[in-house]
Amino acid sequence: MTDTEQGHPPVRAALQDYERDPGNKPPYVLTFAEVKLLGIAGVGFFLDAYDLFIINPVSTMLQYRLYGGKSLPNNLQGVLKASANIGSVIGQFSFGYMADALGRKAIYGKELMLIIFATIMCISCPTNDLSPDSCLIWLTIFRVILGIGVGGDYPMSASVTSDRAVIRKRGTLLAYIFANQGWGSLVGSLATIIVLACYKHVMNDEGETSKVDGVWRIVIGLSLIPAFGTLYQRLTLPEAERYKKAKNATVFEIDDVKELKEGVKVSSLTETVEEIPEDIQRKAHFGEFIEYFSEWRHAKILIGTCTCWFLLDIAFYGINLNQNVVLESIGYDGKTGTDWEKLFKISTGNIIITALGFVPGYYVTVLTIEKLGRKVIQIQGFLMTALFLGILAGKFTSLDNASFIVCFAFLQFFFNFGPNATTYCYPAEVFPTKYRATAHGISAACGKAGAIISALVFNTLTSSIGTPAVLWIFFGCCLVGSVRLANTTDFKVFTLLLPEVAGRDPDAILAEEIREKRLHQRR
Repeated sequence: MTDTEQGHPPVRAALQDYERDPGNKPPYVLTFAEVKLLGIAGVGFFLDAYDLFIINPVSTMLQYRLYGGKSLPNNLQGVLKASANIGSVIGQFSFGYMADALGRKAIYGKELMLIIFATIMCISCPTNDLSPDSCLIWLTIFRVILGIGVGGDYPMSASVTSDRAVIRKRGTLLAYIFANQGWGSLVGSLATIIVLACYKHVMNDEGETSKVDGVWRIVIGLSLIPAFGTLYQRLTLPEAERYKKAKNATVFEIDDVKELKEGVKVSSLTETVEEIPEDIQRKAHFGEFIEYFSEWRHAKILIGTCTCWFLLDIAFYGINLNQNVVLESIGYDGKTGTDWEKLFKISTGNIIITALGFVPGYYVTVLTIEKLGRKVIQIQGFLMTALFLGILAGKFTSLDNASFIVCFAFLQFFFNFGPNATTYCYPAEVFPTKYRATAHGISAACGKAGAIISALVFNTLTSSIGTPAVLWIFFGCCLVGSVRLANTTDFKVFTLLLPEVAGRDPDAILAEEIREKRLHQRR
């Protein structure tokens, strides 16, 4: 059965030098070339989660190394936890723009070089020579640089993958890449437990708690292995044909284009290209980007992707960067025993949290994204996370350990079988190739702005108004992410601003819009 017979638009050169799509297998069954591409692009999200969430156990270890087991100063702790996200905002904006303006090939791999440099500098922190506060400042500075690299990977890997994907499998490939975030978090927790176990004799039996200085350095340094392993492949990845055509052409010849509105498929697409006139070639990419998004029909989609990601990350990172509250509720807060036993118990709790709902949710998205669609998954995900946040907030003091764990596992599951995955996929699929990386970077940066807010104010708000009240704030963010305020087409709020993108070719839509403009100008 052909793509057209299956209801999918044929894309004849989408994979460039990658294997042709046979079209007779489920989207989640990948070819060898697609697996290879996912290995190159997916490591960025593995490192993203590993580096962002490893700061939880590392900050606890730093309490024992720098402050004799006492808590880190609140102001420095908040900035340390937010530092990578602050850098991510910079990286997402800058790398997204450069990927569109200069080309994916010219930029891809540079973000990984930043991650490698910053990681080496973090594990080189001279804790014996600096004061405790100065050590935290050192780590904060280089985690900002780390964040720039991590942030840059969002638009880079999304656009590199989307540029090469067959449209009927595009969402699945993006979801596979994003699922590496779950593995990064899980491997980070496992690495912490294994390294702590190796240090048990010297820390627990001999009582040398200061040796935890080696534990956190090893745990952070392990992320260099996958980074170095894929650096060469990224630096040598060729430019995608789809991107080259998008940069050097304004119109794809369309043989038979139906009215290209939400949910309508393109019936056929020919690979001929019309060259851009010289005066258009001289226009800067930034000017073209502004011109494209000055139209409300395009701007409202960007507003939708930005706002949904912002609202999601307030709740998602508010929960996952401050897991001490959760660990305390399930009895793994590490308040009893020796210093080593406390650290080991906290690390065990982190694995429980990650394994229960974090990883499974990603793969349900992988299996269903082409069937259910991004919009359905995002709306139900927002609503279900709001439900479980409401239960946790309303019953926070009365839930027993088992009930709390079950509720929290479902919360994590629907974060990832929901908006945490789809907010990444949407901007990589809904915008034309020419503007894709820039729009994805802006959307991701808005998300990280929400994460920064959570990291900086969570502890302060929890102390002043209590954890249940903060959870109610997260509940409101998730609810607002899914609802609409009016029935008119142009005033739907956030998720409902977004079209369904399954089977949708944004380049063909852009081509038709350009064609319509030209016809209108001739009249």
